[in-house]
Amino acid sequence: MIALDIQYAVEGDGLPQQNDIDAWVGCAVADEGDVELTVRIVSEEESAELNVRYRGRSGATNVLSFPFDCPPDVSLSLLGDVVICAPIVRQQAAEQGKSETAHWAHLVIHGVLHLLGYDHLEEAQAEVMEAREIMLLDRLGYANPYQ
Repeated sequence: MIALDIQYAVEGDGLPQQNDIDAWVGCAVADEGDVELTVRIVSEEESAELNVRYRGRSGATNVLSFPFDCPPDVSLSLLGDVVICAPIVRQQAAEQGKSETAHWAHLVIHGVLHLLGYDHLEEAQAEVMEAREIMLLDRLGYANPYQ
């Protein structure tokens, strides 16, 4: 079972619908059993504030993931939070010549994979994570986001 809390902290056109986010998250966690997470869609201001506070980097960014660090003696299905900046998604989709929906799907999956322990700091890690993203997006009918 997936317990998904979707928070819209911004309004506007082009925001994904709840059923789309459900499908993207569901695809990313299909093999994980019971999970709980939050997807929060934010403004550039909130993204920038979180980016500087938790990563020490200035400016807004497309997606931030905050994995829940569960104590070893506690059994919880909580993965953590994914925060996505709506204006950055719109801007990047236009710059990259892809649909906003495809870019939303990619960033939701990318953020959830971070919650599941995937990373891209080193080349070998990036190859594994990108291959997983490409496979999951293909399952959903989206093109390879890295081409």
